[in-house]
Formats: sequence, C-alpha cells, structure tokens
Amino acid sequence: MPKTVIIHLLERLKEIGITDIFGVPDDYAFPVNDAICNDPELNWIGCCNELNGSFAADGYAGTRRHYPSATSRT
Repeated sequence: MPKTVIIHLLERLKEIGITDIFGVPDDYAFPVNDAICNDPELNWIGCCNELNGSFAADGYAGTRRHYPSATSRT
C-alpha cells in the first residue's frame, strides 16, 4: 500500500519530537484527524476553534519547554 501524504507528514513530525497535535475537527479534515488518532505515538487534542487551539498549543509548549509547532487551516 502506498504511503499517503498525511502519513509521511506525521512521520516527519514525530522525527522532530512532536507527540501532541492540537486541532479543530472539520468535515474536510476528518481524514487527517483519523490518521492522527490511528497513530499510537501521537495524541490528538481537539479544540473548538482555531484561536483557542493556537493559544492552547502555545501554552502547552511553554509548559514543556518544547517549542516545535505548526499551524494549519483548511
């Protein structure tokens, strides 16, 4: 089975130490959400909107002293 783009992206994120992914579930993003949830090494943290998600991710990164992050919107 060929590797999908999202699987490739998640593998690269794990290589740089990303273990938790904040995001907003959406009809168009469900395949991405499913890929994250199906990966036992990643933790999906659902947020109600993009603003709250970015603040939550920033605060979380600050408490862990680990700042690699990415933001995307569909």
